[in-house]
Amino acid sequence: MHKLSKLKIEYKNVNELIPYINNPRINDNAVDKVASSIKNFGFKNPIIVDKDNEIIAGHTRLKAAKKLGLDEVPVIKVEDLTDSQIKAFRIADNKTSEFAEWDEELLKIELEDIEGFTGFDEIELEGLFKEIDIDSFFEESEEKPKEETEEEIQCPHCGAYFKP
Repeated sequence: MHKLSKLKIEYKNVNELIPYINNPRINDNAVDKVASSIKNFGFKNPIIVDKDNEIIAGHTRLKAAKKLGLDEVPVIKVEDLTDSQIKAFRIADNKTSEFAEWDEELLKIELEDIEGFTGFDEIELEGLFKEIDIDSFFEESEEKPKEETEEEIQCPHCGAYFKP
């Protein structure tokens, strides 16, 4: 287990931060949502960088900050990890969130009195709050049978006749 050390948040110019060239996360679709979050709530989640200001976690936050025209952002400089640990943390920081799920009933309760940005789009919210009859949805979308206008064909293997 890694020894816990106190975190120190400092502010850096966005141009001093270096995106990790091998960042395996494709994050362009999230930039607008993160920018909206920063605009609505402030920059509450610092970017994590190594001793050389290379980003360990927070590439999307940096893109969002630049989109918003911010000159500086909060960062946490990590100097107690090896290069291998930094690579592992980069991946774990993104991967671990994939294991979480929403408790939809509690989420509905939390969303009831909220107006404004939550990160959910209208379609997602509508799906949560609107009762959908799943059976009728599938009945409406089922393929309709084709009209039987084609002639029978014979299977070359067994000789049986059938309509396509």
